[in-house]
Formats: sequence, structure tokens, C-alpha cells
Amino acid sequence: MLEKFFPDEYLDSTYSIDFEELYRKGFRGIIFDIDNTLVPHGAPSDKRAEELFERLKKIGFSCCLLSNNQYERVSSFNKNIQVYFIENAHKPGRRNYLKAMEIMGTDLKSTIFIGDQLFTDVYGAKRTGMRNILVKPIHPKEEIQIVLKRKLEKIVLYFYRKDQRKRKNS
Repeated sequence: MLEKFFPDEYLDSTYSIDFEELYRKGFRGIIFDIDNTLVPHGAPSDKRAEELFERLKKIGFSCCLLSNNQYERVSSFNKNIQVYFIENAHKPGRRNYLKAMEIMGTDLKSTIFIGDQLFTDVYGAKRTGMRNILVKPIHPKEEIQIVLKRKLEKIVLYFYRKDQRKRKNS
């Protein structure tokens, strides 16, 4: 039952992902969550995020920010990034994952989602049939509703890791 929340990959940071390898594997579109995936919750884009998107564009990726935040937050983050974005996305609903692919001109085989939350980011990507990467949150300071979800995520991640070890040993 918990498997529907298991990420395809679980990594320490967005900034440790081998994006060149993803491109070699045929991915052409990347959908990103913003808060605690690219920057701490509520923070503006920083040099590291801006350099990442510059690099992704040079590699050949089309990118889209998919956030449950409102327009002001997402557009201000995107000011120096300049990629597609969808605000108020209602993740884990499928509609805006599909819309992001349509905007980028990609499909399920060529798109990957990267985010820091299981019950919105990863679950929405999985419901859509999209490859996904869960990353550890950048910063521990979060809104109360997210803090509560993190406690449940720990339980799911315990079983995810147990499943990963079992697969490795078989």
C-alpha cells in the first residue's frame, strides 16, 4: 500500500543530480518543485539555483516550475531563472503535471519530476505515470502543515529504504 508513495530515486540534493546523465537517458523536460527543493522555503532564487537553470538550458532541457504556491511567490522566484511555471498547481492532482509537459513539449517518457515531498510532489508524479526523484529538504524550517506531513513521510521512507535493501540483496 505504501509503495504508491515510494520515489523512483531518493537523493541528498537537487544539486547532486547528474543532469547530463539524465539527458543521455533521453529525458528532455524537468519539472521542479521550488521550496526546499531548489531553495529554502520562501527564499528567492539564489546564485546556485540560477546557475543550475543556466546549465540545464545549455544541456538542452526544457524546465517548468510546478508549485502549490501563489503567483507572486512563483513568479518572483522565476524572475532570474526564466523557465515555464505553473502556480497554484494543486499537487498531487495530475492536471498540472500534464499541463507542464504540454507547455514544455515533452511526454511521460522524456520528463522527470524533482521535489522534496512525498505526498504532493512524488505522489502526483507517480499518479501521472512520471519518473520522479525525491530530494532531501534543503532547510528544516517549514510551515506547520508540512512539519506534520514530514512525520508521516518518515514512516513511508522507513519502508522505502527497507524495500530498497531487500531488492539489493535479492
